[in-house]
Parts: sequence; C-alpha cells; structure tokens
Amino acid sequence: AAGVSRGDVIFTSGATESNNLALLGLEAHGRRTGRLHLVSTQIEHHAVLEPLAELRRRGFEVTLVPPTPGGWVDPEAVAAALRPDTLLVSVMHVNNETGVIQPVRQIAEVLASHPAYLHVDAAQGFGKATSDLRHPRIDLLSISGHKLCAPKGIGALLARRREGKRPPLQPLMFGGGQERGLRPGTLPVPLIAALGAAVELAETEAEDRTRRMVKFRRRLLEGLAPLRPMVNGDSDRSLPYLVNLSFPGHDAETVIEAWERLAAISDGAACTSQSATCSHVLAAMGLGGERAAGAVRLSWCHLTAEPDYRAMVEALQNAG
Repeated sequence: AAGVSRGDVIFTSGATESNNLALLGLEAHGRRTGRLHLVSTQIEHHAVLEPLAELRRRGFEVTLVPPTPGGWVDPEAVAAALRPDTLLVSVMHVNNETGVIQPVRQIAEVLASHPAYLHVDAAQGFGKATSDLRHPRIDLLSISGHKLCAPKGIGALLARRREGKRPPLQPLMFGGGQERGLRPGTLPVPLIAALGAAVELAETEAEDRTRRMVKFRRRLLEGLAPLRPMVNGDSDRSLPYLVNLSFPGHDAETVIEAWERLAAISDGAACTSQSATCSHVLAAMGLGGERAAGAVRLSWCHLTAEPDYRAMVEALQNAG
C-alpha cells in the first residue's frame, strides 16, 4: 500500500511505539554525525511531541513549526526551519483532532536536496489517503492497525531504503533478533495477519468507503445545522471521516453530556486544571476563548451507523 517491500516493515504494537522507534532510534546516529537538530510541528500527536521533548532533555534542539489558521503546515515554513545539522523532520499525515491533511508530498520535495530523514506519523490517514505516502523521499512511516479496523495492539514502522540504505535506527529494547534486531520479542502472527487483511481491504474498497464517508459528513453537518456548528480546520484540506466542531453558546462538557446516550464524542485534548488552554492543536491554529473551549471531535468510518441528528439537536438545545 505504501510502496515498500516486506524487508522494510517493522511490526510494532501501534503508531505510538513506531513513532518512538523512529525518533529515539535515530539519536545515536545524530550524536555520531553531530546532527542534533530536529524539526516538527506544533500540531503533532503527543506520541511525537513527547519523544521530541525527551530528545530535547538529552541535548537536542527542537524547532516546532506553527500551522496556518486552517490547521495545515506550510512546506516553506518547514524549509525555513531546516539547518545544516538537522537530523530529522517529523510531520503527521492527517491531524487527529481536525482531520486536516498535511502537505507531506510537498514537504518531501522540499527535502530533496537535504540529507535530513523524513518521518510521517500516518496513523490517521494510512489506508484512507495513501497516495502521498508512497513518495520515495519519506524515510519512516508510522501506522496503527486499529485505525483500519484491524485489532488493537498491532502496527508498523515502515523504514524505506534511500540509495539502498535503510535509516540507521537503533533499538529501544533488547533481547532478540526479531525484526532485524530493532524490535525483540515473539511476533503476534494472528495480529499481523489481521493487519495485512485490513490493509488489503482498505485498498480494494477505497472508493466505496470514501463515498460513504463523504455522504456521512454531509448528512452530519446538515443534521446539526440548527445548532450553527463552526468547523475548526480547513474543510477543503480535510479527510471526510473526522470533523472538529464548536457550537455557539455551549462548552465541550455540555455537548458531551447532552449527547451521552446518542453518540460517542470527545473534546480532543481535554482542558485540565493544569492547563490554561484546551487543545494544543487549536491553540496553535490561533483559536481560543469560547470557540476552543467548546470544540468537540466527531469521527466515523465506513461501518458507522448514522446517529439520530434530530435527537442530538433537541438534546443540546434543551441543555441550555
């Protein structure tokens, strides 16, 4: 699906582990070569931001590129952040809170003449919008099985060869020679087989699934229109299976409680007593105040049954 051979696939427990292996696994190479600078974005999943924070604690410099107000990162901003000592650029494929697609193909092209490795966290978009992920300049690609309807607990890191050489990763765990020594332990063969089947189905059913998800999104926004929802993120750059909405006059907690028995939703990155802001993604996009505090995330797949939109509207209207 991503244009790599079996020898380039390292099976993991999911994208979080894959991200950690991709980022922390390059640490030793960075030290050997004196390349101690990393570039990423302010809207990454915590499974990327936290390994980057750990590398910063270990002496690396990290530049986090801000997004545009539409929730996507300008490739030229990534290019401007590059330095001669940049070891790695890590940019997600699809944002997990807004569904906005990041221009990973254009970022790959920006890196054509730079030696930095390019890592893409493709957990949200792999199997749904895979064409850009086949770009040969993408060195490392993280995926999660459960995002493709495979069982939880299986994923992979794709380590594409450049000029015949794989990225110089070092293992995070030790104790066996499995997965070319990068991920020791007995392989979960049933989970791997299920992941393979899920990827194959995602490819063969891609057009039909996309049609269903586009229809679902349209009917969702039409059904909730009486609540005057505001879409957070550039709709023209988003995949049709995830939307981030704010409802005027309602905070996220009120929305979640009103729809408790009608739909499963989340507030993305919850506001906490330890933080003055809600979602780090929306904050980076410049959204604040009531709009950010009221933002909720809804997602679906080709198997999701449509909820009762009229009941959802009435429940929130009655919530005050």
